[in-house]
Amino acid sequence: MITRYVSAASLTAAALSLMLLSNPASAQQATQDKQSTQGQPDSSGTAATVSDQKIEAFAVAYLQVDKIRQEYSAKIEAASDATAKQQLQTEASKQMVQAVQTSPGMSVGEYNAILTAAKKDPALVKKVQDKLQKSAPAQQ
Repeated sequence: MITRYVSAASLTAAALSLMLLSNPASAQQATQDKQSTQGQPDSSGTAATVSDQKIEAFAVAYLQVDKIRQEYSAKIEAASDATAKQQLQTEASKQMVQAVQTSPGMSVGEYNAILTAAKKDPALVKKVQDKLQKSAPAQQ
């Protein structure tokens, strides 16, 4: 069994890759979803507001996004010119967004909202990490 530890930094990196590279409509949806979840206090209430089903759906989507990120980071690194790198980054972004959109029970906005919330809430990061460790063998 492979145990995977996912740090808050890697969750943040995945969030940034989706938020920066996704299309404007997805970014707007993420902002709207984020605003709707920000009505909750930032201190200790965030982890409780994200259901176990959403965390499960997030974990499945995250593993797919991470797989694409790993695949494309090697390709981008090996690319010889800036145009090729940019084209690969755009392609990777589209595939990441598609991976989230095709994940059952998860939208790009919800995915980004959970990532944003995880940056502020160690309890949510712990819940996500636990789900990722349970989901990772199933994705192998």
